[in-house]
Amino acid sequence: MEIVVAGRHTEVSPKFRAHLTDKLAKVEQLAPRAQRIDVLVSHEVNPRQADSSERVELTVVDKGPVIRAEACADDRYAALDLALAKLLERLRRMRDRRKDHRNHTPLTPVDVRPPQEEPVAADTPVAVDGAVEVTLGDSPVVIREKTHQAQPMTIDDALYEMELVGHDFFLFVDAETAQPAVAYRRRGWSYGVIKLDSPVVGTERAQAVG
Repeated sequence: MEIVVAGRHTEVSPKFRAHLTDKLAKVEQLAPRAQRIDVLVSHEVNPRQADSSERVELTVVDKGPVIRAEACADDRYAALDLALAKLLERLRRMRDRRKDHRNHTPLTPVDVRPPQEEPVAADTPVAVDGAVEVTLGDSPVVIREKTHQAQPMTIDDALYEMELVGHDFFLFVDAETAQPAVAYRRRGWSYGVIKLDSPVVGTERAQAVG
């Protein structure tokens, strides 16, 4: 399993990289099919945020859904421990769910990439998770774009995968209606779903951003 480490506004020391390798060995026990773990270590320079100045983001790239966790602390070793605890819990949930759905017939994937993807310029910054950040014209506005390959799923599966990545929303294609939809968190265990009235049919393509 490959471990890809990147730093944002900080350098990642060889000592911390070695510590990461030891800690992340636990991931392979719960996700033996995992192909790669992306680790992003970032530092907040604002002294007012000293208590959460170190952030560690972990993303497991598996043959199934992407599992993600992140945490902040005043020390990157502590942030790693917090993020890893969240990640391992989500991996356990995914393993248990796979056992429950062992006889479930997988749905046919739907390609929702843009119809013509333009090549990324050599000087365009690409994040460790494959996202691309571009500036909107001459303004200071920065747009972060990321493309995913979507698979039709039920609302229940969409909520499950949203929890795996720790996001407050999840973009998916509804398996029952073939409509692009967004599930989002409201309050507590309350969720909402927004759908577009144009279904994804045949080879039609749409862009997915998450």
